Amino acid sequence: MKAFVFPGQGAQFSGMGKELYESYPVAKEMFEHANDILGFRITDIMFNGSDEELRQTKVTQPAIFIHSVILSVCHHDFTPSMVAGHSLGEFSALVSAEALNFEDGLRLVSARAKAMQKACESEPSTMAAVLGMEDEKVEEICSAIPGIVVPANYNSVGQLVISGSIASVNQACEALKAAGAKRAIVLSVGGAFHSPLMEPARHELAVAIEATKIVTPICPIYQNVDAKPHTSPSEIKNNLMIQLTAPVRWRQSVENMWADGAREFTELGPGSVLQNLIKKIAPESVTQGYQ
Repeated sequence: MKAFVFPGQGAQFSGMGKELYESYPVAKEMFEHANDILGFRITDIMFNGSDEELRQTKVTQPAIFIHSVILSVCHHDFTPSMVAGHSLGEFSALVSAEALNFEDGLRLVSARAKAMQKACESEPSTMAAVLGMEDEKVEEICSAIPGIVVPANYNSVGQLVISGSIASVNQACEALKAAGAKRAIVLSVGGAFHSPLMEPARHELAVAIEATKIVTPICPIYQNVDAKPHTSPSEIKNNLMIQLTAPVRWRQSVENMWADGAREFTELGPGSVLQNLIKKIAPESVTQGYQ
């Protein structure tokens, strides 16, 4: 069985999507439609922008979404038994699985990016990658730190990202290293994604999601919040609404997809981060990517 997976923020690179734009008339049409929806030429930044320009949340999230969805349209073998996306990638997965149309998906992603940026600016916060420690131990140490610091991304075995206020994340990193973590590295990110500090953004995005039409996808989507397969539009909506303040259960999602029969995982979007994680989670899987 085939699973198609979609990356999240951080996978962007200058030149992303340019070959698609030049090679496929349908891709060119969709890129130009995206420019019209957003009200600025995001393609100029995607194809020729600097790393700094691409790192702006209002650019990064729509750029990765557009790239991923257009890849699925141009990929002639897009016949998934199941789909999943990492954080932002969940929106790409939903559009590719026909639960959400491209226009509505792009508007939601743009609204998500702006709401998250606003939340980041209102309170300084950060994230850190923790390597070489069991999830339960990381959870235990974070729960004992004053302030806000929580598990945010369960990426693979021995790789968990934590998120919260700057002071609490720094304190947690010291405690984690003292307890035996191989590494605890503060990341260069705009804020504390997938933590309670995203509550204002979650509320803002929930209003937009509630007003958006979501239908039954062509295959199950394994959603971040519970790592389980979903086809019910109401369940999908509810899970999307709480995604911003809940951890991304990527490792558990891949484990569940493998248990349900997925043997071939194809990453659609910039980079190969998900392929690398999947090989650690399910070493016997076949992975490939299109970007």
